[in-house]
Parts: sequence; structure tokens; C-alpha cells
Amino acid sequence: MDTNTAEQDMVTLFHNLQHSGPEREAHLKALSKALRDPSAQLTFIKKENSMHLLVSLLTGSNATCRLQAVRCLHELSHSPHNNVAPACLPATPYLLTYLSGQSTKFTELCLYTLGNLFPDSDVVKDKLVAQGIIPALANCIENQRHNLAVVEAVGFTLSQLLQVKDAAEKIIPTVLASSIPSHLLSVLTPDPKFGLAPAIECAWCLHYLTCSIEDNRVLLAHRAMLQCSSLLVSLGGAVASGNKEEGMELLIFPLLRCVGNLLSFCPVEDLTTQVGDHHIVAALCALLEAYLQTQPALARESAWVLNNLTAYSSAFCSALLTLNLVPGLIQLLPFSQGINTMILRVLANIAHNRKEFCVQLANLGLLSALCATLKMADQEMVTLSMDVLFMLVVSGPQVAEEFVRHGGLSVLEATQYNSEGEIRQRATYLLKTLEENISCS
Repeated sequence: MDTNTAEQDMVTLFHNLQHSGPEREAHLKALSKALRDPSAQLTFIKKENSMHLLVSLLTGSNATCRLQAVRCLHELSHSPHNNVAPACLPATPYLLTYLSGQSTKFTELCLYTLGNLFPDSDVVKDKLVAQGIIPALANCIENQRHNLAVVEAVGFTLSQLLQVKDAAEKIIPTVLASSIPSHLLSVLTPDPKFGLAPAIECAWCLHYLTCSIEDNRVLLAHRAMLQCSSLLVSLGGAVASGNKEEGMELLIFPLLRCVGNLLSFCPVEDLTTQVGDHHIVAALCALLEAYLQTQPALARESAWVLNNLTAYSSAFCSALLTLNLVPGLIQLLPFSQGINTMILRVLANIAHNRKEFCVQLANLGLLSALCATLKMADQEMVTLSMDVLFMLVVSGPQVAEEFVRHGGLSVLEATQYNSEGEIRQRATYLLKTLEENISCS
């Protein structure tokens, strides 16, 4: 009964819209509300010439009707039905054209409508790409760069486009060749009056770019890593001082991923220039500690970036020691969820870098911490612990002797009974290395 009534109401609305007059605006407004119902959406698109009528109202001279028509399209773009998005294709050339003008609210609605249409429809996505959605977005963000509500909407639509399955082949090369990357980077710093939303949308776009291509030299040339790192330093400083703005983690996540991904493509000799201030390591440690309990996934991302950073640079390994950040990292080794393994990799990077770093690590309490991690049930932690311990032991006899004083000998002997064969072999080899280094002294 309800379904039949809703269908009849939709038919009535459609017939009313076919007749021009002062009431047409009210009928359009009623239609946009009715189209929130998925069954009404199907009824509407099945009516002959329904989309033709909506497009004629979208392109007509009445500004209020144009706005209500795009609201109707926006409701249709949310549809869960697969056949609704393709039905909206006659409107897409006009939606793209309107990105270069009209009112702010009108442009926003056009952008969000476009962003909703193509994720679940390859037909719509291919058509929009052919119609020039990427140049249209580039022009829109360039012309409206001071209007952050529109910039946010551009970021949403672009992020939807960058997530389609063939984005790496069909979308991203065109985006990188446009002015879009530089505009995304210019919006990264949050506006104190408007809030975080535009920066968040643009940061996620950059994340989708960095993780979808094999060569990030274009983004490095735009100094993307420097800008993302600088912003992380600011956010890390704010978090360390207790200023955790609501939603800040939604910006921190993509920034971390951008830096982590870009580090893999940055030449070692350019690393300091590209990353900038060595206080990035302090910011990462602050984020790690601040979100450890509430957002462990974000803490793990922070540790991952720290690992990538120290894997390539002795300067950043040294910064962790100079800024006295290692004791805080060692205290986090008991935590699980992948955080402790990543931190142990960071400590391994430091130990691998220089022998004198090994002595400093030992003096900061790493040996007793390793005695604890060697007893863990996590096989990866035990393996990594033995890797780090080996580097410390071979760095000098004084470190080997210190480990024995911490009761390490009995811990290693117990590890020889581990169920994992490789771990047993490593433990035996480590004991032999330990004895040799002690005897040399």
C-alpha cells in the first residue's frame, strides 16, 4: 500500500513538473525530497523523458529551478541501485560546465553529485573522463582556491575518482600532468576559521596518488614530502602540548602515508632536503605516544614512517638519540598490534647504522628490554630481538658483558628450546657469538 502510494505521488509530481508555472519551483523542491526514497528513484528514472525534463530545468533560465534540479540529481546520485547512475549521464556535461561558474552552493552540489555518480559505475566514470572531468576539476580548484567549501568538494570528487580500480592507468597520469597536485598541496595547511575538512580531503587525494603509482618523482618535484613533513611537525607539536583538535587524526593518517610512501622514492642524498627539519622524528614519536591507546592504527602508521625514515638516513637515526627519544621508544616495546615490531625495526635501523650507536642503545636500557622481548610468544618479536641483539653484541665486548649481567645468558639458553627451528638455530649462534666476544675482552 505504501509503495503504491509513493509511486503514485512520484507520478503526480512528474506530471506537475511537465507544466510550467509559478508552482514549478515548489514541485521541484518536493521532488528532491521524494527522491531520497530508493524506490522513488527507480520510479522516476523509469518515467519516459524524466531525465530530459530534469536536464531542461537544470539548464533553464530560472536560477531557483536550476538549484532545485541539481538537488534532485544529488539525491539520485546517492542511489543504491546500479541503474540510476547511468540514467543521470545526460546531465553530466552540464554539471561539468557549471563547475566554472554559478553560486558556491550550486558548484558544491554539482561536485558532490559528480563524486557520487562514478564509483560504482565504470560506464559513468569512463564517460566523465572522456567529457573532461579532470581538467574541469583543475580549473575549478584553481578558480575557487580561496573558497574552501568548494575546494573541499573538489577534494571529495577527486578522491572518489582516484579510488576507481583502473585509476593508476586511466586517471592518475592525467592528474599528475595537470595543475591539481600543486593546488592540493597549497590547501594542506588547515584554515583556523574554516577548519580541517578541506585539508583532510586534499591530503587523502595525495595519499591515493602516492600509493597508486610506481614513480613518485613528480610529487617529489612538487616538494610534496617537505610540505607533508612540515605539517606533521606542526601537528606533532600541537599534540605534544595537549592540543588534539577533534578530527585531527583524519588529517594525520593521510599525511603519514604520503611521507611513508614518498620516502621509498627519494634518493638518499636528497633525503634531508626533501624531509626538512630533523624534528620530524620528535613529531612522529609524539603522535605515536599520543594515539597509542585511542588510535593504535595511527600509532602504528607513525612507527612505520619512523622506520622508513631511519632505514635510509643516519642523520635521522642520530636525531632520535640526540633528542633523547629512544628511551620513550624502548618503553613501548611491550605493546602489541604491530607497534612493538615496528619500533624494534626502528631500533634495529639505529643499531645497524653505527657501532657507537649500539653502545648508546645499550646504555639507554635496550639490553634489559631485549631480555623481556626474547621471552614473548610473538615469533616475529623474538626473531627481531635476536637480530638487534646480534648487532649490539658484535659492536664491542662491553655490550656483550652488559647483556650477560642483565641475565641474558639464561634467556638465550631458554630460547634454544623454542618450537620454531630457525629461532633455535639463531639462539645457538647468538650464544656462540656472545661467548666469543666476551672471551676477546
